[in-house]
Formats: sequence, structure tokens, C-alpha cells
Amino acid sequence: KQEPARIHRARHLRQKAAPLRRTLARGLAVAPPSLRFCATGVLNTALHYAVAMGFLTFVLNSPALANGVAFIAATTCSCIVNTLWSFSRRLEAGVFLRFGLVACLGCGLSMTVAAAVARAGVPNWLGIFCVMAVVTPTTYLLHRHWTYR
Repeated sequence: KQEPARIHRARHLRQKAAPLRRTLARGLAVAPPSLRFCATGVLNTALHYAVAMGFLTFVLNSPALANGVAFIAATTCSCIVNTLWSFSRRLEAGVFLRFGLVACLGCGLSMTVAAAVARAGVPNWLGIFCVMAVVTPTTYLLHRHWTYR
């Protein structure tokens, strides 16, 4: 009995993609810290957006508060993943303290940008991207040159 063409094509594409997925997974495992930091950043950006939109949708329509909560969730994940994977360090007091200080600065910056764009009448979904566009490169540079020195 033959499979429908659509199922056959999907199975064929999955089989063709499997070696690429394995190569990408192996590549990320041995990638330089900068690429691992970027991959972690993508994960945390998605987490930030999901938490902020969930907060705005289900809890309270307050962009500044939603981005503050989202920033805390994403920063906690970021600290653990970047310390252990991106920079191959142990979670030590000095690193944790510096990461926390950068996170506090980033949280304040996140809430300030969110409040400013909300006052300007920018839609919530776009305001979240504005926050990420300002906060992400700022915290990256601080972590790169200070937290993990």
C-alpha cells in the first residue's frame, strides 16, 4: 500500500534534514562563546517576548510591568545558560553578582524604554521589540566586557 504523496514528501524531508540537525547540534556544542551567547540570546529574546505578551494578555495591561517581569524571567535563564554553556564557567558568587548588577541595570532600562514607547502611543507588541532592540545589545556588551572578564 502506497503512502499519500504529502506524507511521503514530509517523511523524505525529515530524513534529509536529520543530518543537518545533528550537524547543527554538534556545531552549537563546540561553537565559540560569541555564537553560543547569540544562541542563548535568541532563546531569551523569545522567552522575554512570550512572558511579556502573556502578562499583557492574561494578567495586566501594563507594558512597563510586563517587560519588567519578562526581563527577570529571561535574565534568570540567561544567567544560568550563559554561565554554564556560553562561557563554560561555574555559577560563582563574583559572576553571579556582576550578572545581577547588569541585570538590574537592564531591567530599569527595559521598564524605562517600555514606558516611553507606551507614552508615545506605540502598540504593545511593537513596544516589546523596541525594548529588546535597546536592552539586548547594551546588556550583551556589559556582560562581554565586565561580567565574564
